[in-house]
Amino acid sequence: MNYFFIAAAILSLTTCVGHFTYGVTNYLKPMLNASFDPVAKAVIHCVFHYVSAFLVLSTLVLAGCGLDLVAYMQGISLVLFVALNFALFAIWQIYIAFVSDIKSPFKHLFQWSLFSAISALSLMGIYLN
Repeated sequence: MNYFFIAAAILSLTTCVGHFTYGVTNYLKPMLNASFDPVAKAVIHCVFHYVSAFLVLSTLVLAGCGLDLVAYMQGISLVLFVALNFALFAIWQIYIAFVSDIKSPFKHLFQWSLFSAISALSLMGIYLN
């Protein structure tokens, strides 16, 4: 059992719950009700659900690997992929926060902290376990 992966899975599950509750209410619904190009709106709607699929699958991978339900070598590769994705998401969101005109960007673009923590726990599980 890899407790770092399990901790990352729990944090990832928390992120999923936030995405499907807070994210739908505060981002998806207002965006769908906004008035702008319908093609761009449809693409952003799809992207929201692509992220949903990634979050759910990442949570399952982290939990499965943490509980040793996946062979060690395949598990390490899967978790490394998940960790690097979350790390890049965090880096990109921090960059966007710095260059945006949003007042208090880190209050509104806070997901980077969750992404960073999931990535760090995943990498710790690979290299410290």
